[in-house]
Amino acid sequence: MRIVIIGAGFAGMYAALSAARLRDIQGASPDKLEIALVAPEPTLVVRPRLYEPKPETLTAPLQDVLKAIDVIYVRGHAEAIDTRSKVVEIAAAQGARKKLPYDRLVVATGSRLFRPNVPGLAEHGFSVDQLDDAVALDRHLHGLSSRPASKARNSVVVAGGGFTGIEAATEVPSRLRKILGKDAQLRVVIVDRNEAIAPDMGAGPRPVIEDALRKLGIETRLGVGVASLDKSGVTLSDGERIECQTVIWAAGMRAAPLTAQIPAERDQFGRLLVDRELRVPSVSGVFATGDAARAACDDVGNYALMSCQHATRMGAFAGNNAAAELLGVPTRPYHQKAYVTCLDLGEAGALFTRGWERTVEMVGDVAKKTKQEINTVWIYPPKAERAAALASADPERVTAL
Repeated sequence: MRIVIIGAGFAGMYAALSAARLRDIQGASPDKLEIALVAPEPTLVVRPRLYEPKPETLTAPLQDVLKAIDVIYVRGHAEAIDTRSKVVEIAAAQGARKKLPYDRLVVATGSRLFRPNVPGLAEHGFSVDQLDDAVALDRHLHGLSSRPASKARNSVVVAGGGFTGIEAATEVPSRLRKILGKDAQLRVVIVDRNEAIAPDMGAGPRPVIEDALRKLGIETRLGVGVASLDKSGVTLSDGERIECQTVIWAAGMRAAPLTAQIPAERDQFGRLLVDRELRVPSVSGVFATGDAARAACDDVGNYALMSCQHATRMGAFAGNNAAAELLGVPTRPYHQKAYVTCLDLGEAGALFTRGWERTVEMVGDVAKKTKQEINTVWIYPPKAERAAALASADPERVTAL
């Protein structure tokens, strides 16, 4: 029997850990139940940190962890899924292709930044979505020091006033001062089509965010969007022109395209609709998890967000349940009633909230310490020691805040 997990992000990593954990508990050998993880590299990209400088350092190796728990790593891109034959087709190195049969499939392919057909976006926009994107932005920012000083050189527009956009924008002033000098006259503008900043955060935390933006001198343009980009700036939908040489796009996410190959219902973000055990109900043997799945967190109407906090726990339940079905033991319904947010606000500190109503618990330097602990400890893989790694993946305990 074989479980195939596609993706080495937070959901894929925890699916592998949790499936191996249940296999170990049930006394099944790796020969009886093979667990294979497919990804281009055996590496976790610490995606929540890609707004930070030196993004090339924001990865964590997985090979030793996978070896410690007897999970097979398969290098390559999963390019096709045949759910009738239960086979994944993989593009490996140097053009080679291979087919990997499965008994249970866990789709943990993550999400991608939504890039609409805005004129000039593909040519002139940057992002902090994937590792390569963040590295390209970092190189661009460092390259600004070799350009003639001007208002446009020192100006940054961030398209998107949600979580990612705010973290990217509030980090920019300190990043640019280190590059252009502490006395550089900087301008950072957040543009968002909503009438309020951080629309998903709600009214409670918003004054804290607005105060942080004021402290950092960050402007906002709300109720408008970016109509076009060119090499010297952006034009907004109301006709305003902002001269700048850096535009960071942070306006929305979509599930990775591979989910479209599963013949099942999806939501407006391309996520597969799953049941409480994270199965794709209409397709035999397929589970979806993390940003690839629309899953209910509780019985009162809250659904998992595209975040590593939800992806890690969802991954643990999906891996456990895929293994449970093959080992003939009960599955566990996914639930994640506890929910917190910790929003980095650059040199203005951070904001920590608890619950779906986002009650503010910590702000400023105190919240910043928690954010740093989350970013440098909590979200990293467990040590490559078998017992500890398996113990970390108990679905009931993962991200139980």
